[in-house]
Amino acid sequence: MFGLFKKNTPSNEPQTQEEKSFFKKAFSKTFENIKSVVPQKQEKIDFDTIEELLIESDVEYEIVLKAMDGLDEKISRSALRHRLVSLFEHVPNFNLELQQPEVILIIGVNGAGKTTTIAKLANMYKKMGKSVVLGAGDTFRAAAIEQLSTWAEKLNIPIIKTKQGHDPSAVAFDTISSALAKNIDVCIIDTAGRLQTQTNLNNELKKISKVCTKALNDKPFRKLMILDGTQGNSAIAQAKAFNEMIDIDGIIVTKLDGTAKGGALFSIANRLELPIYYIGIGEKADDLMEFSPDYFVDNLLDQIYSA
Repeated sequence: MFGLFKKNTPSNEPQTQEEKSFFKKAFSKTFENIKSVVPQKQEKIDFDTIEELLIESDVEYEIVLKAMDGLDEKISRSALRHRLVSLFEHVPNFNLELQQPEVILIIGVNGAGKTTTIAKLANMYKKMGKSVVLGAGDTFRAAAIEQLSTWAEKLNIPIIKTKQGHDPSAVAFDTISSALAKNIDVCIIDTAGRLQTQTNLNNELKKISKVCTKALNDKPFRKLMILDGTQGNSAIAQAKAFNEMIDIDGIIVTKLDGTAKGGALFSIANRLELPIYYIGIGEKADDLMEFSPDYFVDNLLDQIYSA
C-alpha cells in the first residue's frame, strides 16, 4: 500500500478509499469504545472526560498525565490534537540509504503474528518490483518452517530453510549469503517466538543478530518486533526487554481489528521511543498498512469532536 519504512509523517496518510477503509476497520472497536464515553460530538470536552476516554482506550495512566498536563478544564480539538501527536514525534528518523540486500530480522513472542507479517512484508516488497528471499529461522517449531514455506510458495518467493532443531544462526547466515550471491534486494528472516524471560532462547537471538552483522560485513540491518495489538500495554514490557537485548529499530502492531485497545499505540511509541511502522489486520497478504500518527489522531478525534 505504501513505500516501506518511511518517516512517520502526514504524507504517509491513506490515499485511496480502500486504504482508508482498512484503517477504519483496524481501529473500529477502539473508535466504538471512544464513542461510548462521548456519545455526542462536542466543540469542547471537559478534562475528566478526555482522561477517562484515553484510559478506556488503554493509554497508560502515566502517558495520559503527560498528554493532559496543563490543559484547560474544557479542551478544544486543536489543543488535544497537538498533545496526542507529540507523543509520537520523538521517534527516531531511520536512514533510508540502505545497501543491498536490505536485511530485516523479525522477532516477537509466540502468537503475535510473525510469520504472517513476514509474508505481508514480502508481498509488499514484491509489488514494489523488488526481489525477496525468506529465511526460516524459527527452527524451534517444524510448523513454523512449514507455514513460512507455504507462504513462500504462494507468493513465488525463494526460501532458505533447514530441519527443526538446526542452528537458526546458520539459516540467517545462509539466507544473507544467498541474497548477496544472487543480488536479491530484500532478505527477511524469521526467528522463534520467545518470552523475554527465556534466557537460552534470548542468548540465541543475540547470536543470530551477531551472525547477521558478520554476514553483512558490519553493515546495518533492521530488527523489527511484532506486537500483538490485543495485548495492549502489556506488550510494552516484552518490547523493552528485547530492545535492551538487540536494539530494536521499529514496531509492527498486529490484530488491531480484534481489540478496543488501540490507544496503547500512544504508550508503545512514547515509552519505547521507537517508530510504529505498520499495522496489520487479517490473514491476507495485503492486510498490512503503513501507520500514520497524524491520520490516527485525526480519526480518533473525529469520533468525539464536532466539525
